[in-house]
Amino acid sequence: MPFPQFDRSQLRILPLMERAHDLDLKRMVIAPTDPPPSFQHEAIDLFAERIVQAARQNRTILFCCGAHVLRQGNSLLLIDLMQRGLLTHLALNGAGAIHDFELAMIGQTCESVARYIKAGQFGLWTETARLNDATAAGHRDGIGLGEAIGRMIETEQFPHRDHSVLAAGYRLNVPVTVHVCIGQDIVHEHPNFDGAAAGATSYTDFLIYTQSIMGLEQGVFLNIGSAVLGPEVYLKALSMARNVAGQRGEEIRHFTTGVFDLPDLGDDLDQEAPKSDPRYYFRPFKTILVRTVADGGESRYVQGDHRLTVPALYHAIMKRWSA
Repeated sequence: MPFPQFDRSQLRILPLMERAHDLDLKRMVIAPTDPPPSFQHEAIDLFAERIVQAARQNRTILFCCGAHVLRQGNSLLLIDLMQRGLLTHLALNGAGAIHDFELAMIGQTCESVARYIKAGQFGLWTETARLNDATAAGHRDGIGLGEAIGRMIETEQFPHRDHSVLAAGYRLNVPVTVHVCIGQDIVHEHPNFDGAAAGATSYTDFLIYTQSIMGLEQGVFLNIGSAVLGPEVYLKALSMARNVAGQRGEEIRHFTTGVFDLPDLGDDLDQEAPKSDPRYYFRPFKTILVRTVADGGESRYVQGDHRLTVPALYHAIMKRWSA
C-alpha cells in the first residue's frame, strides 16, 4: 500500500512582490572597477599565478561556489573572469541558482527564514517557481539545469540579467552547472516542481562538470563557501576522470586546489585531522586540501569573508593577466 503524500495543490502561494527582501543589487554589488580590498593572504598570489598559467595553457579553471558567494555581491567579478577565459567552469548549488534567478528578475533576493517560516510562507512565492518551468524546458531539450535557467534569463531579457552568472554562461558558452539535492531548495515546494526533470538536468550538469575535471591536469579547482556539495561532487567527478585518464595512459595529479571559507582550520593543513578532531568532519579540509592532491597537487586554505577574499583574488588575477 503506498504511503500518503502531501497534496501540493493546497498550498497558498503569494506574489514575489509581497515578500520582504534582505538583499538588493543597489547595495550589494561589487564591480570590477571597484578598488581592491585590504585583505591579504599569501595564497591569493599563488592562486592568481596558477589561474593565469592555466588559462594560457587552456586548462580547466573551475570554481565551485556556495550561494553566499553570490549573496555577497561577487557576480560581476565572476562574469568578468568568464569573459576573459580566466574561469572556464562555474558550479553552483540550487540556492545559488535561485538567488541568481531572483536578482536577474527583480534585482532583489533573500527572505527572512525566521519571519516567513512562522506563517508557513517561506519559499512559497509565485515568480520564483518559474525556475521550475525553465527546468522542465531544459529536460525536454536535453540540456543541463544551469544552461536551462540561464537560457530563460537571457532569452526573456530579465531586467538585471547583466548581473546573472547563469545568463552569462549561456551567452558566453561557458558551463555554469547547478547541482541540486531534491527537497533542499524552495522551488521544490511548488506544485510545478518536477523531480524527474530536476534530477535529469542536474545529472546532465554533473556529467558536464566531470568532463571539465578531465582537463584539470595543470589546472585549478577552487571551492568557495561550499561545505558539502563542493567537495562531494568534486570527489566523485575526479574519481571518474582519473579512471578514464588512466586507461588512456594519462594522469590528473598536478593541479592546484583551494578552499575559501570561514572556519579556523589551524596551521597544519598538510595532513587530515584525526577522527577525534571536529575538523575531520569539515569535508573541504580532508577532501580538497589533503586527499585529492596527495600524489602531486598543491593546496591552500584562505580563511575570510567572501566579500573580501573573492575581490582580492579577482584583482590579483587581473594584475598578472594584464602584465
